[in-house]
Amino acid sequence: MNNLAWKINRLRTMGLPEIGYRIRQAIQGKAESLSVRWIQQPPIPDLSRLGEPWLSPLPRSMGIESYCAAADRVLAGYFDVFALADVQLGFPPKWNLDPKTGIDAPLVFGKTLNYRDERIVGDIKYLWESNRHLHLTTLAQAYHLSGDMCYAKGIQSLLESWFDQCPYPLGVNWTSSLESAIRLVNWSFTWHLLGGETSLLFATDDGQRFKRRWLDSIYQHSHFIAGFLSRHSSANNHLFGELMGLFVAAITWPCWHESSRWLQQSRDELEIEAVKQNAPDGVNREQAVYYQHEVTDMMLIGWILGRANGIEFTQNFFTRIERMLEFIASIMDVSGNVPMIGDADGALIVDWSKERDWDVYRSLLATGAVLFNRSDFKIKARCFDDKSRWLLGDAAKFQFDAIASDDKRLITRREFRDGGYFIMGSKLDTSSEVRIVADAGPLGYLSIAAHGHADALSFTLSVAGCALLIDPGTYAFHTQKKWRDYFRGTSAHNTVRVDGLDQSEPGGNFMWLRKANVCCEIWESDQHKDCLVGSHDGYTGLTDPVIHRRKIEFLKDEGMVLVEDTLECAKEHDIEFNWHFAEACEMLVDQCKVLATSANVRLEMTMPDSNCKPELVVGREVPPSGWISHRFDEKAPSPTITWREKITGTTRRLTVLRIVTGYNA
Repeated sequence: MNNLAWKINRLRTMGLPEIGYRIRQAIQGKAESLSVRWIQQPPIPDLSRLGEPWLSPLPRSMGIESYCAAADRVLAGYFDVFALADVQLGFPPKWNLDPKTGIDAPLVFGKTLNYRDERIVGDIKYLWESNRHLHLTTLAQAYHLSGDMCYAKGIQSLLESWFDQCPYPLGVNWTSSLESAIRLVNWSFTWHLLGGETSLLFATDDGQRFKRRWLDSIYQHSHFIAGFLSRHSSANNHLFGELMGLFVAAITWPCWHESSRWLQQSRDELEIEAVKQNAPDGVNREQAVYYQHEVTDMMLIGWILGRANGIEFTQNFFTRIERMLEFIASIMDVSGNVPMIGDADGALIVDWSKERDWDVYRSLLATGAVLFNRSDFKIKARCFDDKSRWLLGDAAKFQFDAIASDDKRLITRREFRDGGYFIMGSKLDTSSEVRIVADAGPLGYLSIAAHGHADALSFTLSVAGCALLIDPGTYAFHTQKKWRDYFRGTSAHNTVRVDGLDQSEPGGNFMWLRKANVCCEIWESDQHKDCLVGSHDGYTGLTDPVIHRRKIEFLKDEGMVLVEDTLECAKEHDIEFNWHFAEACEMLVDQCKVLATSANVRLEMTMPDSNCKPELVVGREVPPSGWISHRFDEKAPSPTITWREKITGTTRRLTVLRIVTGYNA
């Protein structure tokens, strides 16, 4: 989409107050670019007021070899950047060079640089990732565990090169307050792991000069964030991350007269945004499970650092974290699979753990098990991971082990009405479980709904820990428009598409214009049956309006899922029923029956009242269909079944899914 079209669509999502705010921002940015105020020397820091150290020493027994090996790779110039594994970026790397495309972004005034234009900056997601400085924390962990100064010196070399190549406020690294905030969080943890103000790294005159240079940049980062917060329709997880970074910096380095104001503002607004952005039932309003993880992580980091420095959040803030963890635990199946609903960018706030097969969701539950003394979180987490040990200290491992693993307390919450998700199934959290996660929630948060997908009335299905019906994930963000549109579009989800259109109308990579309104009409659950009835108006903008109503029934005794779709309309329409299966499924299409087999589970799918025949697609490029993306910028072929037909007037179609466990081919 060209820049003019994007700007017009963006204006359509704004109210008058936001338009005024954006105009003032643009004028301010232009004025700053023409002035010299921003190149003035930051004020002298008062080092008598540094934050309290909060990280407890951890024993080498926790795996010093893996941390040193990871740090050695960094010193050798090897980095992992999304789909680029072990890419040689050099030491130090070229910080303004996109490692994916090789485009070197210009060193112009950051606030007026169009980072969305891939011709100028390449794939901004890749460029920004290494500039978040997660690898600095890796070097600091290795130093903390080993005491080897080569890792501390490596940190100094990387930071000095970054200061040289990314002078405030020029280039792509001074365009986003969120990126600056995440960088500050990693700098804070790196500072503490180095030993703080008394670190051996600062013992020489050169070390003192470097420390002052680092503190100057910290001030510039904090000043930049405080004056460039995401507001109005952009006040989603970006605003939360910006406030979290400002809060962490103000606690770690309360060295300037503005620090107390930054601390008070960020703490107060974090309290407000925790309630705004997360529903009372614990569902993050972005309607994206990975962002549920990221915001929960931000809240935990803020709460833990605040507590260590005598700065408390309210009980409401703390309780909201617990509710958010409950949602993650409820949608996680017995094997640990979590549906990839909504956007996922694969990003971490801090890359704490070097454990093999480390999982972001289990890690959150391990931390939550200790903080809330929850045996159900402990059971789901399975073990106390390294990230939790770094955050809570080594003694927390003993607290985790002391929590009784009581299976009787493992009760899954089934209804998340505020967020619009419902958990259907039987024998949950056992080896025989059937778990359905059904979506009858809104598209996303605020007017742009940036990270939501057009997935109204879709659902996922897992049986005995085997994922069968899945959400295919995200794959692309800022670039590859065809794939960005496909993975967040209606055809990539287990629901009905009408006339080849998405339920909601996209207006840009992170923007929706017309949005489907979803309504949960009925939710019932007892020992024999779960039933959800929902509807949406996403197709009422057609010349002949269409209402889609879906009834999902799970008959527990029969092991059967009945999906009744009603399309309320007057005239002729093309409809398609899409069903996306996990890539491990072996598929067989036999006339009007579909058989999907994974491990010892078989799913039989039929549409008894339709004359159309199912089509199996795996990994089709044009038009895209039959894909799954477990990680950002990586995709793999995965089977998709589609039933297509032309209807006239109100039509009902029944899809029958029969679950057979213990199947032996």
